[in-house]
Amino acid sequence: MKVLVIGSGAREHAIAHALMRGGSVSEVTVAPGNPGMELDGIRITQLNPSNHAALVEFVKNNDYDWVFVGPEVPLIEGIVDDFAAAGIKAFGPNKAAAQIEGSKDFAKQLMERHDIPTAKYRTFDELDRSVAYVREHGAPIVIKADGLAAGKGVTVAMDEDAAIAALEDIFVDHRFGNAGAKVVIEDFLEGQEFSLMSFVNGTDFWPMPISQDHKRAYDGDKGPNTGGMGAYSPVPQISQSVVDTAIETIVRPTVEAMADEGTPFTGILYAGLIATAEGPKVIEFNARFGDPETEVVLPKLTSDLGAGINAILNGETPEFTWDDENATLGVVLAAEGYPVNVVKGAAIPEIPVDANSHVYYAGVSNGAHGLVASSGRVLLVEASASDIKTAQDKVYEIIDQLDTTGMFYRHDIGAKALNA
Repeated sequence: MKVLVIGSGAREHAIAHALMRGGSVSEVTVAPGNPGMELDGIRITQLNPSNHAALVEFVKNNDYDWVFVGPEVPLIEGIVDDFAAAGIKAFGPNKAAAQIEGSKDFAKQLMERHDIPTAKYRTFDELDRSVAYVREHGAPIVIKADGLAAGKGVTVAMDEDAAIAALEDIFVDHRFGNAGAKVVIEDFLEGQEFSLMSFVNGTDFWPMPISQDHKRAYDGDKGPNTGGMGAYSPVPQISQSVVDTAIETIVRPTVEAMADEGTPFTGILYAGLIATAEGPKVIEFNARFGDPETEVVLPKLTSDLGAGINAILNGETPEFTWDDENATLGVVLAAEGYPVNVVKGAAIPEIPVDANSHVYYAGVSNGAHGLVASSGRVLLVEASASDIKTAQDKVYEIIDQLDTTGMFYRHDIGAKALNA
């Protein structure tokens, strides 16, 4: 099979790499991809993910069997609908189903209607009433831009001033543009966070191993929220019974609710969850693979990813099997200044990896003497080992010897698992 993957980041690199590992896919092209992917024999083509007509034309002219849509923006723009209209199979939700990520208010209302456990919330579309609610409710409290904000639209405010500053950021400074036309204000939930992703086809779904992301920029969960600075799997401090409860009280009723309400979901459903004293609750849903979770979950896949997705697209039952014995851990190298004022141009050193480690490239471009940093998150180094500590040691042994001038990384990815 020939497959086109849409996207350009480390997530899409991990998806393409897993497709090529499987055996049923002979050729993978990523649009637009990045030059780091070519080091793995992955083809790239300079097509904009928002140019649906050009992508449809490219797929037809080059005889791709199907398309895997990686990022959220083209999904929410309706690229799967446009492929379907052209008779092209694409793995991902259509525009109506992608609202589960495109609007936090949509997701919250869905959960409220179907008794899916999540934080209590209110939605506002202007500053004064939202500020009044914060003053009445008190802190800690969580402020979320309703629409897409590249993982940076959430503020966990530990005091009222921080909450009001976040609201002014959204409504006065319009930091997130149209994504901030509404805000969702949620109760603060306490507990360990974890990510539960599933392959979904209507009301059928196949859960993946859970992982834990690290959102804050700096060690000790300090600094601003980012798209994610590293992840690991499994998450030993989250028991299997909590995962089983999450599957039965969150994932199953969500996919059934989407189908019941006329927006059936096909693709990857990402449930960002928190294990509270009252049980697992939803923090957010995404309509695609998480990043950086994908880079530590897909290396655990022992079956053929392409064959599994092909089965789903053909209405057949897929097979997904996982390595439950070993651990995976990945650390992001980010450009200096990320996520606020990104400084581009840092030289990317050659990174020594072996059969049990890998580099997934994200924000890189070709420079005069090799790859250079071209956006916030530059790459992720992942290692697999018998346990989290060994995987952690291996990743940092690789990264600590590199010249990372112009970049930074967290030194404590996986520490929560080791300190639990």
